[in-house]
Amino acid sequence: MSEKTITLYEAIGGAPTVQALTERFYTLMDTLPEAARCRAIHPPTLEGSREKFYEYMTGYLGGPPLYTDKRGHPRLRSRHFPAAIGPQERDEWLLCFRQALDETVTSEQLRNVIWEPVLRLAHHMQNKE
Repeated sequence: MSEKTITLYEAIGGAPTVQALTERFYTLMDTLPEAARCRAIHPPTLEGSREKFYEYMTGYLGGPPLYTDKRGHPRLRSRHFPAAIGPQERDEWLLCFRQALDETVTSEQLRNVIWEPVLRLAHHMQNKE
């Protein structure tokens, strides 16, 4: 008898949790004064960003490959290059993500598994000093 391996996507609760994470993340970015610089490098409306983030995170966490099916390879760094992402914008993005993650994923162990690569990715996305 073999054990079925489950994805992070399944472990955190699937689509409802990724949707909650996405909604909370963008609400925080849109409302926290501490995230103003990060918010300023986004479009006036966050709907497109919210949709892309949800699609990307779904696939990233092991769910259906919504983003790549619809938009191709993420090419995250090149897609974000037009936005000036310095240490402050990066840290504000991480602040919003960390708080949203803490509020929507109940398992501390799973939050930690998700956090480390997201932290590395955020540093990789920085394109100015």
